[in-house]
Amino acid sequence: MFRLLLLAVLMTSFHSTADSIYRTTDAEGNVVFTDAPNASSQPSEPIEIQRTNTVEPPQITPLPDSTASSNKQEAPAPYNVVITTPEDETSFPMGPGNFSVSARVTPALKKYAGLQLFVDGVAWGDPQRDNMWDLINVFRGQHDLTVSVVNNAGETLAESEPVRVYVHRPSTNFKNR
Repeated sequence: MFRLLLLAVLMTSFHSTADSIYRTTDAEGNVVFTDAPNASSQPSEPIEIQRTNTVEPPQITPLPDSTASSNKQEAPAPYNVVITTPEDETSFPMGPGNFSVSARVTPALKKYAGLQLFVDGVAWGDPQRDNMWDLINVFRGQHDLTVSVVNNAGETLAESEPVRVYVHRPSTNFKNR
């Protein structure tokens, strides 16, 4: 084991300074490695050392500064939002005041955007990714509906044209007869 370790150390140290290594056996039968042929009567056997493999390191391209890129915000997509149902000037006959609203948005919403329905300028529920709302128990009268594309901070990115609807419900005002 000692001889193998000695051989490994000698080969690495000799390899850096010599082109050839010679192997001889001394008078006691020990194998000896040197960088010059043996001057004694023992013959020296030249050992060819293969060239050490080397590889050029890859070129390192620095990554862009993450703080600079995070400070740059993407310009919001120019959204176009349209209420598809109900149509403008729709009347809902006597009933409980239930109807649905749906909208179309182009291009598709980005991950940071949602849709907000407004009834008479007041937000109806929370912003959502779905483009349909079921309105229940809407009071009688005239109502203006709009749908906005909003970002995570609640800022409006685009807004639809208003659609006016009329809800007819039975009146509960009865006078004593």
